[in-house]
Amino acid sequence: MDNVLHKLRKLDAYPKINEDFYSRTFSGGLITLVSFIVIFLLFFSELRLYLHTVSESKLVVDTSRGETLHINFDVTFPAVPCSLLSLDAMDISGEQHLDIRHDIFKKRIDAHSNVIEVKQDGIGAPKIEKPLQRDGGRLEHNEKYCGSCFGAETSDDDCCNSCEEVRDAYRKKGWALSNMDLIDQCKREGFIQKIKDQEGEGCNIHGSLEVNKVAGNFHFTLGKSFHQSNVHLHDLLALEKDIYNISHRINKLAFGNNFPGLVNPLDGVQWVPETPNGLYQYFIKVVPTKYTDIRGRTVQSNQYSVTEHFRGAESGRSPPPGVFFFYDISPIKVTLKEEHETFLHFMTHICAIIGGIFTFAGIIDSFIYHGQRAIKKTM
Repeated sequence: MDNVLHKLRKLDAYPKINEDFYSRTFSGGLITLVSFIVIFLLFFSELRLYLHTVSESKLVVDTSRGETLHINFDVTFPAVPCSLLSLDAMDISGEQHLDIRHDIFKKRIDAHSNVIEVKQDGIGAPKIEKPLQRDGGRLEHNEKYCGSCFGAETSDDDCCNSCEEVRDAYRKKGWALSNMDLIDQCKREGFIQKIKDQEGEGCNIHGSLEVNKVAGNFHFTLGKSFHQSNVHLHDLLALEKDIYNISHRINKLAFGNNFPGLVNPLDGVQWVPETPNGLYQYFIKVVPTKYTDIRGRTVQSNQYSVTEHFRGAESGRSPPPGVFFFYDISPIKVTLKEEHETFLHFMTHICAIIGGIFTFAGIIDSFIYHGQRAIKKTM
């Protein structure tokens, strides 16, 4: 047993020196104090990094199928009345949504951006008393209302019960509705008067869209959209102006839910045209993103990058005024995962700090001690 203990003593890498042989100096005490302060500061720096989460990112091929894309937007047009502003969406699969009103809210604003009125865009016309029937007579009690389409009916049973339905019927025919004051529905609903009353106002439009996860576009245009002979057209007859100001401010544009660290490059972007009319286009590359927090909760969302272009009048021809957002889906998916530094990694750093500081301090102390002794010998 004694032999074993003796052999273990020989393995001691830390031989002890009798305290009678220690020589304590002022410089050594100062270096020790500074070393403890540095160790203390570095320890708390490492502790802060250990408690702080870091995001690890990876790129993988997006294998998802049949999903939809959720678009949240909030755009302000300081010089476009709400009665003239419409929203359309379409994609490369051929699906089209014209004059979208579901989950869309409009705020009428004055020249100083003060809110005049807030309402959700609705479908349908206001109730009117004794409107003109299709046969030319007035609606009587207990009769079913069937308004005239003024020659734009596709069958004998077609009815146009609102100004909007008359305009839609004319657009489908490809006809021009030049004088809406002569249309009974428009006259009773005060369509032209509403446009005149809102002259000089602006509009804030916000809401959300649910579209197919394929390349497509959504756009804000002046007037109503319609489809004629496989061509997407816009009805601007009600505007009665040659100059349109499509200056706008994008308060928010996001493709999906928010998550920590997400940056939407178009948030807060404002554009004022140098020339009247024209078409402003944003070309967006949407990158699918999966975010997992430290607790394992997952958020499926999207990031995006963007370029922009303004197309003005060419050869005397001006494009329809509007703001277009063209988006395409990236085949590469980004996965972001929050992680903590491992405890073993943290302890390794702490041991390295303590050992390194004491070793470096010992070298400095030895250099000062032996330097002082050499100086004393020469004196």
